[in-house]
Amino acid sequence: MLEKLPDAVGHALRDQRAGLDKIAFNQVDLRQGAGALTVASLSFTDHGPLPVDCTADGAGRSPPLQWTGVPPQASEVVVIVEDADAPTPQPLVHAIVVGLPPGDGALQLGALDSPGHDGEADVATGRNSYLQARWLPPDPPPGHGTHRYVFQVFALEAGAAIGGTPGRGAVLDAIRERGLAGGYVVGTYARPDGSVPADAPAATAAGVDPVRVTPPIRPA
Repeated sequence: MLEKLPDAVGHALRDQRAGLDKIAFNQVDLRQGAGALTVASLSFTDHGPLPVDCTADGAGRSPPLQWTGVPPQASEVVVIVEDADAPTPQPLVHAIVVGLPPGDGALQLGALDSPGHDGEADVATGRNSYLQARWLPPDPPPGHGTHRYVFQVFALEAGAAIGGTPGRGAVLDAIRERGLAGGYVVGTYARPDGSVPADAPAATAAGVDPVRVTPPIRPA
């Protein structure tokens, strides 16, 4: 959807980013002594690029995700994926999954519904920032630079079920009340800046403004 935005828009918004401090993991205060989950993906390394197949520039399928270290007293696992670099006041939510079985587990490639793709029927999804109960493929503005997509997993103890198709607020409330452990892995994605020629210097292609030299004014 955003691939058709002019590069100038991405440039103008380059310094506007939600920030890692606002992702769910850093917004909830898990109780002292809470455990740490190990989260990983077979499709990307931590802070490595997401495969195009999982973005709006490809098939747009949700990537696989695995987690270990869930405490034995957990009754549920939830997942929330957020774009920490969205040019919005809060991170953009790309997916919410609730009611996953306690214990070490995984989501397979394409497990979530996404545009043009049906996910697994037994996966309960919440609402993304577009109020859709599905995976929102990464779609950063061209020229805005690299975006960090944070795949966060939380283990919750027994308590009131997160009903319906919850949004970010309801999930954060549940994590604050029942959170036992959490962890995350980060995948990155950036749209090429079409305003930069393919043979431009590396600094320019990376979104760093080159030093501009003003030619001397010649006397008339």
